[in-house]
Amino acid sequence: MRRALLVHLLILASLSHPLEAQHRPRPRDVGVRIGILEPGTWNAITDVPGVLVGHATLIEGDSIRTGVTAVVPHSGDLFRDRVRAAIVVGNGFGKLLGLSQVQELGELETPILLTGTLSVFRAADALIDTLLLVPGNEDIRSINPVVGETNDGFLSDIRARPIGADEVRGALRTAASGPVLEGAVGAGTGTRALGFKGGIGTASRRVTAGGREFTVGVLVQTNFGGSLVIDGVPVGRLLRASPPHDAAGGGSVMIVLATDAPLDHRQLERIASRTFGGLARTGATLSHGSGDYAIAFTVSDAPPDLDGGALSRLFVATMEATEEAIVASLFAATTTRGHQGSAEGLPIDRVLALLRQAGRLAESANP
Repeated sequence: MRRALLVHLLILASLSHPLEAQHRPRPRDVGVRIGILEPGTWNAITDVPGVLVGHATLIEGDSIRTGVTAVVPHSGDLFRDRVRAAIVVGNGFGKLLGLSQVQELGELETPILLTGTLSVFRAADALIDTLLLVPGNEDIRSINPVVGETNDGFLSDIRARPIGADEVRGALRTAASGPVLEGAVGAGTGTRALGFKGGIGTASRRVTAGGREFTVGVLVQTNFGGSLVIDGVPVGRLLRASPPHDAAGGGSVMIVLATDAPLDHRQLERIASRTFGGLARTGATLSHGSGDYAIAFTVSDAPPDLDGGALSRLFVATMEATEEAIVASLFAATTTRGHQGSAEGLPIDRVLALLRQAGRLAESANP
């Protein structure tokens, strides 16, 4: 009962307006302008029509810092009304459930869940239980749950495997459009990236392709090694005389991309592969121990009809949105102490000073 109440309270907290719950600024709000394309209204994956995001954050005692993040392509019955999708593996040292069927059939039939590594299987089980209970699904004999992960075992006791039905259903129940809570929430509660506290980040780009305007939205769960680069400035190297612990080590990233462009499975694969270009721009090492995955889907059911030039513009949008989403995850994440130590939040004031010195802040940014 106590644990269920705690989860319930954390879910309610996640329902508050992100700008109220998240006191740290987003990169674009303080003059960081990555790329050349403009974002959508929320600068989030939810700028893609119909896409919803929800979190359930689980914090217990000194050792549990984990959660679930759900990305829902639309509010209807996804099993009956599937979306075209593809998954690309940058490095396969991970546990992404559902990969083979998405690649075989080119479609997604469940929400996408993100969580901690050893909780993937419990999250998938809870997702199946939840979907089997949906009215009209009484005759279903097969469901392909798509659940990704990164290893949050430094800040959270990963062997406890605390994720269950409460968290999964909480993330699904709170999934909404509009602004997305970022940083140390949901599946990003216990993650670290590029030597700092990682977490959930999101961004979007509007692009004109084939004479029409489309949106590309990206959400990331960051938990990987490297030396942070922001808009071409080697911030990680400039901030620290020596690399932080795990800066060159392993870790993982989950990248979820949504668009309303009419793309087929092969085109979605090509779009998904470009997310790793944005990942590389942030200084990621893509090391031996990384599980680096990109899941892409389109909410459009129109016949694919875009030419190579239009796809190239979508590629640019994809790399820009991925790069900014990763940076946003670090900007939002606060210093977190947990199971084996602490992860320091990105020192935003010092970062902005370095970017200003390099001429990489917009003129409208506050000094």
